[in-house]
Amino acid sequence: MSTENNKFHALQLFTDTFSAETVHLTNDAVGKYIRLLCFSWTKNAKPFKTESAYRICQCIDDDCKKKVDEILSEFFIWDSVNEKKDYVLWTHKRLIKEHEYLTAKYKKKSDAGKKGMETRYASVNNKTITPIPIPKPIPNKTIEKDFNVFWSLLDIKKGSKHLALKRYAIHCHSLDPSDIAQKFNRYTSTVKDKEFLAHVATWLNQKRFEDEENNKTDIKSVIGRLVKLGYYHVGRVDNFEKFTKDNKNYKINVMDSDYMIISD
Repeated sequence: MSTENNKFHALQLFTDTFSAETVHLTNDAVGKYIRLLCFSWTKNAKPFKTESAYRICQCIDDDCKKKVDEILSEFFIWDSVNEKKDYVLWTHKRLIKEHEYLTAKYKKKSDAGKKGMETRYASVNNKTITPIPIPKPIPNKTIEKDFNVFWSLLDIKKGSKHLALKRYAIHCHSLDPSDIAQKFNRYTSTVKDKEFLAHVATWLNQKRFEDEENNKTDIKSVIGRLVKLGYYHVGRVDNFEKFTKDNKNYKINVMDSDYMIISD
C-alpha cells in the first residue's frame, strides 16, 4: 500500500492569530496544542483518533488526557466515527484549508514548469523561437484610487500604508475596496487585545479576507447601511434595533442571523 508523504517544507503558522487565540491557555496547554498541530500537518491534515492525540502528547495519566480533550474540543472539529462508533476522528479546519491551498499552489507551479519545458523542447526541435508573452499591466492609478478608499474606511490603520498598497495591488485589484475594508474592520472587532492585531499589509498578504469568519454579516454593518439609506437609528430595546423613516417605525431582531428589517 502506498504512503502519502507531506512534501511541504514548513507548517504555515499565523503567529498573530495563534497568540490571540491561545492567550488564555497555560504554557503546558499551548505545548500540547502545538504538538497536535504538527502531528495533524504531518498527516496531511487528515483525521486522527483521540488515542493518537494522547500518544503524541505523551499522556500517562487521566489529568493529561483531560487537558488534551479540552484542546481538541476547543480548537479541532469532530470529523466522523467509524461504523462501530467506538472512536472519534478529529480534524483542524484551518490546516485543511492551508493544505488544500498549498497543494493547489505547488501543483500549479509544477504544471507551469512542465509546460515550459515542453515548449522549450518543441522550440529546439522545430528550430523556432518561443514567443515572449506580453504581460497585462495592472492599472496603477485605478488601484491607488481603490486603495485610498479602502484605507479611509479602516477603523484601525496598523502598519505601513506603502507596504499595504503593494499587497492590495497584488491580491485585491479586482475586489470591492469597501467590502475588503468592512472585512478588516470585522476582524479587528474580534481581537480584544489590539496589540495582537495583524498589520494591514500582513492581513492582505495572507488573504485573510477570504476567511469564513470575515464573511459573516454583523449587525453594526447592517445598521450603517440602513443609515445611509435614510433610516434613523433610534437605539436598541431588548433584542431589537429600532429605526424610523417617513414617520414609520421599523426594527431588526439581532438574534436573527438574517437581520431582516420589519415594520414595528
